[in-house]
Amino acid sequence: QVQLVESGGGLALPGGSLRLSCAVSGRTFSSAAMGWFRQAPGKEREFVAHIRWSGGNTYFADSVEGRFTISGDNAKNTIYLQMNKLKPEDTAVYYCASSKYILGSRNYIDYDYWGQGTQVTVSS
Repeated sequence: QVQLVESGGGLALPGGSLRLSCAVSGRTFSSAAMGWFRQAPGKEREFVAHIRWSGGNTYFADSVEGRFTISGDNAKNTIYLQMNKLKPEDTAVYYCASSKYILGSRNYIDYDYWGQGTQVTVSS
């Protein structure tokens, strides 16, 4: 059984940083891409970033490009989302997800396992 457990959310000041972690069990990184999505109150779930383990390619939403990075540690079966220069509009519940495919996607329907989510609030 595949399980994803996020951690690292919390409250940050505008311009501050947070790092989210997602521990994965039941699926090896080499078999699937991993992604981060977020959902703010009253809004649809949106793509944030994904990483393809084959080649280590990373992709980001325009809204976070240059501020967020995604990485992974194969030995720990954990992926990370480093969030810098945070803005109030980054406030949302953040979810990590495991893709059905080796190649990642910006579409949430291409992901079959999800974590429980972790709240990120950016406010002064």
